[in-house]
Amino acid sequence: MRTRWLDETERDAWRGLALMTRQLDAVLARQLAGSGLSLQDYGVLAHLSDQPDGRARMSELGRSLGWEKSRVSHHVGRMEARRLVARERCPSDRRGWFVVITPTGHRAIAAAAPGHVESVRQHFVDLLDRAQLSQLTAITATVLDHLAAHDGP
Repeated sequence: MRTRWLDETERDAWRGLALMTRQLDAVLARQLAGSGLSLQDYGVLAHLSDQPDGRARMSELGRSLGWEKSRVSHHVGRMEARRLVARERCPSDRRGWFVVITPTGHRAIAAAAPGHVESVRQHFVDLLDRAQLSQLTAITATVLDHLAAHDGP
């Protein structure tokens, strides 16, 4: 099979996306550091707080974060030790588990969210116009749908 090398436009788009993602993650992690939450903690708590009952199956949480099963389990364990989340057995599936946000987790994300959202706005959202945001949403949906159809992350 012949290698299809990236042309300059393709290479610049790919490298720019990768660098932007790493640098945004670093900026957002630094901003959250004062809250006592890591960027990963924030992702877990944000997903759970978006659920009507504050809970999600471990597998659903992993899919939403793009994490492997073992990473979800280990990270949830660390968050459990800090009382940010709890695990509850699924009543309809004896092998399944829910991750549930605790009152401590609710307080932590409520305290961290205003600064985090402002940082997201300052370093990302407010730099783009509505058309660019819509285009980026369409681009990410295309790539994420493709990845999900090919066994995802």
